[in-house]
Amino acid sequence: MGKIKLLDEHIANQIAAGEVVERPSSVVKELVENAVDAGSTRIDVTIEEGGLQLIRVTDNGSGMEADDSETAFQRHATSKIATSKDLFSIRTLGFRGEALPSIAAVSKLTCTTSARTDGLGRRIVIEGGTIREAADAAAERGTDIVVRELFYNTPARLKYMKSIQTELGHVSDYLYRMSIAHPDIAFTLKHNGHTLLQTLGSGDGLQVLAAIYGTALAKQMTELTGESLDYKLRGWIAKPEVTRANRSGITVVVNGRYIRNYSLNQALLQGYHTLLPINRFPVAALRVEMDPVLVDVNVHPSKLEVRFSKEQELMELIERSVRESLGNQVLIPQIAKSAAPKPAVVQEQMTLYRPMPEADKDQPQRQTQPQTQQQAQTQQQAQTQQQAQTQTDASWRQPANPSPATGGAFSYGTSASGLQAANEEGKMEKANRPYSSRQEAYRGTGSGESFKQAVSALSEVMQPAEPAADNASPALPAFPRLQPIGQLHGTYLVAQNEDGLFLVDQHAAHERINYERFYDKFGRPADASQELLMPLTFEFTSAEAGKLQDKLPLLAAVGVVMEPFGGSAFLVRSLPHWFPSGDEQTIVEEMCEWLLEGKASIDIAKVREKAAILCSCKASIKANQRQSLAELEALLDRLGQCRNPYTCPHGRPIVVSFSTYELEKMFKRVM
Repeated sequence: MGKIKLLDEHIANQIAAGEVVERPSSVVKELVENAVDAGSTRIDVTIEEGGLQLIRVTDNGSGMEADDSETAFQRHATSKIATSKDLFSIRTLGFRGEALPSIAAVSKLTCTTSARTDGLGRRIVIEGGTIREAADAAAERGTDIVVRELFYNTPARLKYMKSIQTELGHVSDYLYRMSIAHPDIAFTLKHNGHTLLQTLGSGDGLQVLAAIYGTALAKQMTELTGESLDYKLRGWIAKPEVTRANRSGITVVVNGRYIRNYSLNQALLQGYHTLLPINRFPVAALRVEMDPVLVDVNVHPSKLEVRFSKEQELMELIERSVRESLGNQVLIPQIAKSAAPKPAVVQEQMTLYRPMPEADKDQPQRQTQPQTQQQAQTQQQAQTQQQAQTQTDASWRQPANPSPATGGAFSYGTSASGLQAANEEGKMEKANRPYSSRQEAYRGTGSGESFKQAVSALSEVMQPAEPAADNASPALPAFPRLQPIGQLHGTYLVAQNEDGLFLVDQHAAHERINYERFYDKFGRPADASQELLMPLTFEFTSAEAGKLQDKLPLLAAVGVVMEPFGGSAFLVRSLPHWFPSGDEQTIVEEMCEWLLEGKASIDIAKVREKAAILCSCKASIKANQRQSLAELEALLDRLGQCRNPYTCPHGRPIVVSFSTYELEKMFKRVM
C-alpha cells in the first residue's frame, strides 16, 4: 500500500487553524471582516479575559439562510469567488472559506443567524469542529457568533498565549484600524463589561480618530487628498509636532482592507521629510482606492500583506500628497491654545510706552481696543511721567545715532517705549518692503565671525522685488514676519508680532538656512569643486576599500573627487570650496561611512541630502553664542525666505509661539 494518505477533515481543520487563528485577535479579525462583507452598519464586539474565555461578534448584516449556515462551516466554503479569474479581482475582505471551520475546530462556537425579517433564524452549536446542535431559533436579521474557550483542545497553542492585556491590545488595535477603514460602520468594543471603543458610523473619519486618539490629537490632524490615473488617496495626517516612538500610529487601508506595507510607510515618511525628529513617526490614516486588478491580496495567510502592480506610482502619490498637505499649513507649534471666545470683560490697561518720535506722529496708529476717555487721560499722564523720567535715565533712551545695521530701529539697551516705537516703525517699513526673490545672501563658511559678515551682505540683497503678476498662482501660507527683541540664555531668539510672542532656536534656524543653501550647492558640483593644494589622505580596511572603489562616482557627483592611492588608501584631490573650514576631513569621512553602510545601489539624492545636513550642522551658530540685534534680524529675514522654515534638517522645531490672548490670560488682563 502507498504511504501517502488523505488527512482526516478534523485534523486538516486544526492544521489550517494554525495558520488562520494565531490568537484571539485573529478570531476577531475574521469574524469582523465577514460582518463587513455582509453589508453591516453596526458591529458589536464583546470579549472576556483578552478573548480567551469569550469572543462575541454581533452584526446587522445580510445574515445567512438556514441551509447556508451549516455549509459555511465546511472547509473552503465561500460565496465570494467562483472561478480562478475571481482571484484577480477580489472586492471583499474574506474569500477563502477557511476562517469559520478553523475557528470552530479549536473552540466551542455558537452561531445564530437570520436572513429574514420575520424573526426566524437558525442556531448552530459546534465543539471542536463537530456539530452538536442545529435547529431553528428566534433571531433578528444579521449574525451573532459566540466563541468560548479558545484553544481548549490544543493546549500547546494555549500555552504560548501572552498576558490578558497583551491579547486585549492586539484585539483593540485591530478594531481601531477597522473603524478607521470603515467610518460608515458603527463599531463597539467591550472587554469585561467596560467599553473601550465606540464610533458613530457617521462616515466622518475625523470623528473616528477623535474616538480612538482623543479630541486633542484629532484637532492636530489635517486632511489629505490625492489622485492619479490608477489611485485615489484620502485620509488624515498629524502635524509634525504630534509624533510617536514607533509606526503604530500609521494606518494604511487599501480598498477597505487594513494592510502593513513598509514601502508605503516610507513614502509617508518621505512626505514629511525633515519635518520629523529623528526616530519619531507621525500619526496618519491613509485610505487608498484602486481597481482590485492592481493589487494581489492572496499572498499572506492573514491577508495583512499585499502586492501592488504599480507600487512606485502609489508611493509617489502618497509622498506628493503629504508634502502638499503640510505645505498648506503654518507649522509653528503653539505652547498653549484656547478655543474660548473673546473675553466679555477686559481689564483697563495703562500703557508704559513713550510717545513716538516727532517724525512718526502723523502716521496712523493701530489700536487693538477702543479707548474710553478715562483710559486716554491715564495714558497721557503716564506718557508725561515717562518723558520726565527718560531725561535722567539714559538706559531707557534710544541711542542718538542708531546703528546702520539695524536700520535705525533699535539696539540693545533700548527702552520699552523705544521698542514699541521701533516695532510700529518696522512693521510699516516691512509692509512696504516685500521680500526679494531667493538670492544668495550668505557667503561665509563658519559660525561666529562668518555669520556676522552676512549682515552687510544682506543689506545689499534685501531690495524691493518686482510686484507679483496679477495672474500668479496663490502663494502658500507665509512665514510670519517677526521683529526680534533679544536673546534668551544666548540660545533662543525672542521675537514678536501682532499675533503674540515667538521663541526661535537660533542654531536650528541657522541650520535650516544653511541646509537649503548647501543642498542647492551640492546639486552643482562642477561649479563648487576646487582642487586642493595638499590632498587629503584616507585609509580603510581592505574590505572597505573594495566597497568604496565602486562608489567613488557617487562622491564625484557631489563634488568630492577621490581616487585610489595604493593598497587601502585613498586621496581626495578636490572638494567643494564652501565646506566648513576645518571640518573637511570629518565631512568626507562621514560621507564615506554612509556609502559603506549603504546597499548595492545608493540614491545620489540621499547622499546629497545627508552631506548637506552634515555641512549645515557644522557651519551653524551654536547655543550659548551671543548675537547682536542686527544679526538676529538678519537671521529672521533669511529664515523667512526658506522653503521650509519650521523645522531644522533633523526635524526639531525652529519656532514656538505664545498667542497674545494666552499671555493676557496669564497676567489676568482678560477675565
